[in-house]
Amino acid sequence: MIDFLIGLFLATLIVALFTSRLYRLILWYSMNSLILGLLALFMGTALDDRAMLITGIATILIKAIGIPYLLKNLGAKFHFVRQIQPEIKVQYAIILIPAILVFTFYLAEPITHMIHGNANYIAISISSLFLSLLLMMEHRNVAPKIIGFLSMENALFLLGITATDGMPMLVELGIFFDLLMAIVVINLLFHNEEANL
Repeated sequence: MIDFLIGLFLATLIVALFTSRLYRLILWYSMNSLILGLLALFMGTALDDRAMLITGIATILIKAIGIPYLLKNLGAKFHFVRQIQPEIKVQYAIILIPAILVFTFYLAEPITHMIHGNANYIAISISSLFLSLLLMMEHRNVAPKIIGFLSMENALFLLGITATDGMPMLVELGIFFDLLMAIVVINLLFHNEEANL
């Protein structure tokens, strides 16, 4: 089940890269966060880690429901353009995404002997990080850049839970504090974008 969820996590990120509508992009981010929360719940149950179970529930409530709802409301309030065309052409993205995946599997290969769990999880986490960075780079509008940044947070969180078989609660709280700061920055960017329109 964990393999299936990690595959879905990567698939939602890849689909988000080809999305040309803002609300669909928010939906794919929400699905990505929901899968991450479910993954944390499954791993927390398998490891009998109460902190990870709490983090999984918080991820579902905050990242999968709260932040997409906030982004959708802010987008409607500030009348953002719903049609978001990626700067990178589709044919180049089709070549670039598999290249990133292959590169990260080679990148993760030297550290496989240091990890107790599945080394493919680390490679997928790193590739998710690069794909989130690509999502930030391929758009000019502020909203897709914000979603790309939040997807990077998800990829880092996935890397943390797969590489260490569970993270200390302090690190998880630090990630949620970063997310809170990101929401403040999002609000400021939306206000700035409105002033420029």
